[in-house]
Amino acid sequence: MAYLRSREWLGMWARRMAHWWAEHDLLLTPTLGAPPPELGWFTAAGPEHEGRRIASFIPYTAQFNVTGQPAISLPLHWTPADLPVGVQLVAAYGQEDVLIQVASQLEQAAPWAGRRPQVHPGRPANP
Repeated sequence: MAYLRSREWLGMWARRMAHWWAEHDLLLTPTLGAPPPELGWFTAAGPEHEGRRIASFIPYTAQFNVTGQPAISLPLHWTPADLPVGVQLVAAYGQEDVLIQVASQLEQAAPWAGRRPQVHPGRPANP
């Protein structure tokens, strides 16, 4: 019964989200809740904190995965340590074409295809 109630709630939420798009073309959010952490950060405080750390890191993407709305993450900013910071664009149901058009324009304005983060010290990030 709990499963059915959860599915019902998700269905109502998705319908509310569909209604929201009647007045909006795109939604802009960060991709993640913080800049990329050091390797091992998620598990460093122990297994009892791992789930909370993961959830705090991904507050902007899960709801669109659940409701099925098209979204795209673009690396439009870089930290001083040369790590990519994503920007997420979300569109209404069935509006993937809008995302691709906007992403194409953004890539022309701020190219990122040749950018690479440094994987380990001593190795150039962007040759």
